[in-house]
Amino acid sequence: MILNFLRKVPAGMMIVPLLIGAFMNTFFPEALKIGSFTTATFSSAGAATAMGIQLFCLGTTLQLADMPKVVKRGGILLVSKFIIGAVIGIAVGKIFGFAGVFGLTTLAIISAVTNSNGSVYLALMKTYGDTTDCAAMALLALNDGPLLTLIALGASGLANVPFMALVATVIPIIVGMIIGNLDKSMRDFMAPAGDILIPFVGLTLGAGINLSNVLKGGVPGIVLGLISVFVGGAFIVFCDRVVGRRPGYAGWAVATTAGNAVAVPAAVGIIDPAWAPYVGEATTQVAAAVVVTAILAPLMTNYWAKKYGCPQLDKLKEEAN
Repeated sequence: MILNFLRKVPAGMMIVPLLIGAFMNTFFPEALKIGSFTTATFSSAGAATAMGIQLFCLGTTLQLADMPKVVKRGGILLVSKFIIGAVIGIAVGKIFGFAGVFGLTTLAIISAVTNSNGSVYLALMKTYGDTTDCAAMALLALNDGPLLTLIALGASGLANVPFMALVATVIPIIVGMIIGNLDKSMRDFMAPAGDILIPFVGLTLGAGINLSNVLKGGVPGIVLGLISVFVGGAFIVFCDRVVGRRPGYAGWAVATTAGNAVAVPAAVGIIDPAWAPYVGEATTQVAAAVVVTAILAPLMTNYWAKKYGCPQLDKLKEEAN
């Protein structure tokens, strides 16, 4: 009964646990903090572990010959995501100044639209994509933090690039890939675990979301989320289809705003004090965009995948025939 329900909901295996986690974190946060295995499994504390195991299992399915495809596919998503966020943000800044337009600050636009939620992307690619799509997350880690925002603002020379954090993201995939290439039986054993972890990734991701942030960010924050999904997403999908010759579902999956993007305005304000007066407002707007995109991007990915095809759904159709 539960499994059938999850399969009927668009991206249900990930989005339903995500919404449950967000609801619990918003209204009963202490219930997720009682400690021991409960906190480790069902709170945001377990997100990194669940994703790390997912990446390792994914790595076992990758062959060395797949790496050029991973770089190409991930590169298109990364660059297009950066371009659309930078263009929109810089245009608003040049025309309307640091304060932005209609209450939506320039800093919030660039921080949110250039930054994507790797957890949502990976969960969606496990549901709709293939191993190459999933492995592309290693490249997308580059937009996870203030680096691309600072580049877009013309302050990249001041950025403290978290190089080891990027290395740490890639290591589980590399270790898994080594084991999978050395032993096919290990690859066959580990591969199914990636799918099993999807609802746990969704739940732990949701447990880091506070639904009240939508109210704090107000209408500008909601609009920012819509821009990130529908304006940014449309451009990324266009690049994915035209340049990458792909269906485009991955473009919608990357049209999100990461939870740690909430800290980007503050980081920019420290590095460039000229932005300091806008940090508070930008932070609440980005927080609202995180919630909005975490809900809408999976829905758009599901819609697009069903309309234009994707590896997992195509595989199910072939098995049905």
